[in-house]
Amino acid sequence: MAFTEFVRQWSPAAIAVVVAWAALALLLRYAGKLPIDRPNARSLHAGPVPRGGGLAIWAGWLTAIVWTGLPKPWLVPLLAVIAVSVWDDRRAVHPGLRLAIHAAAAALWVWQAAPDVNPVAATLAIVWMANLYNFMDGSDGLAGVMTIVGFGAYAAGAAAAGAEDAMLFLALAAATAPFLARNLPPARVFLGDVGAVPLGFLAAVFGIGGASSGWWPSWFPVLVFLPFIADATVTLASRLLRGDRVWEAHRDHCYQRLVQIGWGHARTLKLHTLLMLGAAFSGVVALRWAPQTGPALLVAWAAALGIFYGIIGYHWRRRRNQGMNESKG
Repeated sequence: MAFTEFVRQWSPAAIAVVVAWAALALLLRYAGKLPIDRPNARSLHAGPVPRGGGLAIWAGWLTAIVWTGLPKPWLVPLLAVIAVSVWDDRRAVHPGLRLAIHAAAAALWVWQAAPDVNPVAATLAIVWMANLYNFMDGSDGLAGVMTIVGFGAYAAGAAAAGAEDAMLFLALAAATAPFLARNLPPARVFLGDVGAVPLGFLAAVFGIGGASSGWWPSWFPVLVFLPFIADATVTLASRLLRGDRVWEAHRDHCYQRLVQIGWGHARTLKLHTLLMLGAAFSGVVALRWAPQTGPALLVAWAAALGIFYGIIGYHWRRRRNQGMNESKG
């Protein structure tokens, strides 16, 4: 019986890895048919790279979990988000229409699965998380590592609560591994909107759903994904205060500035991996043994990231001023 349970719990993850690997290999074989990300003034890569690797993640994960028999109130909303993201990768969708579909998908999930939460706040949180995940997918390996670490932490938290959904989260982390192997610096494929936006959508949906189900307190999903949430939120707030057009592409994120001041993709990824692992691991430990410390832990991590961003900002301004002085000279 124990062996049967072991197989039932781990088989979705194994299936997800195999199918995602095969799907990614097929996508890369016909990479010429994928949308191409070409270098521009707002990007960090030097050459054209195919995007759409997120399709392999969804092929692996959905194949692995569709037969689990667990409730899937998120499935139709997720498919809507995936569909508009595919469309956006192929030909740009008007931002208003894109956001409207994100909001409708989020509201549908809240209505179906989380009627006890504030519907407006939950919908806004899901839409913001979906889009900030896309904003943070701008440096090699970053979103792939966050996905594996974040949903791996969800799996650990759900397993500790005895929730069967732990296998869903573990399978999603597993389905991302083949993509990450091809997205490490120098990246050979990008997630595309079809990967990043739905991953952010699920990070928020599963985080809110877990809190609503009593698997974890509300601070837990925020702490697990804090390195992404903090960078994107601080950047948006800064751009709003400066009066920038926040809907336009830019290179103002802290991780983008770190790449540009000389750290490059590889060292930036290593540093952010440590931050992601630190935040997620401390969250899992606190959840398991000292949940009352969670809010204080969240504040401490937010303060640490704030100092980190301040240091990056200082070096960014210093480098920019040096460049301006050299150009004048």
